[in-house]
Amino acid sequence: MNKQKRIEIFTRLREANPNPTTELNYSSPFELLVAVILSAQATDVGVNKATDKLFRVARTPEAILALGVDGLKQYIKTIGLFNSKAENVIKTCRILVEKHGGEVPESREDLEALPGVGRKTANVVLNTAFGQPAMAVDTHIFRVSNRTGIAPGRNVVEVEKRLMRLVPKEFLMDAHHWLILHGRYTCTARKPKCGACIIEDLCEFKQKRDYLD
Repeated sequence: MNKQKRIEIFTRLREANPNPTTELNYSSPFELLVAVILSAQATDVGVNKATDKLFRVARTPEAILALGVDGLKQYIKTIGLFNSKAENVIKTCRILVEKHGGEVPESREDLEALPGVGRKTANVVLNTAFGQPAMAVDTHIFRVSNRTGIAPGRNVVEVEKRLMRLVPKEFLMDAHHWLILHGRYTCTARKPKCGACIIEDLCEFKQKRDYLD
């Protein structure tokens, strides 16, 4: 795929959704961090239902620490892997209070040092909370990048690095959100909606004809 195609793809995605953002509900960097930790192997809808109740009673590291692991579990028990996630969130809150003054750090190194926070979670927080160009490659972005030919790669880190290098700079800040939403609602895993896709004519997916209306 050449540069001109990528520019046209992201131009169309931007025109269709000028201000894309995460579908997780949050009102602070800390709330976003907790929501993203909870979202691993869970849906955003499910996480939002849990955090809607949680953040009404505890929306700071200190407040969640006060709940304790068992108290936190009562709010997130509808989410998959809630036992380990509760442990990680409590440990993360303790580190935030003891080492960062209760604030979410703005560096990748400090974020990835937090329990339950990997490269993808750190990228989401850096991009969405702090406005840094970063690419959190999940299954949707990995699929879209490979299927369309925008930035093919054998693993998520390879795709991330290629996206950071190949996405035109003017689109880099919002590219993560455009790609994840495109993968979630249009370029779906089992049956992509090629016939209703706004970038279908630019996509290099060899089997797309099978999915055209």
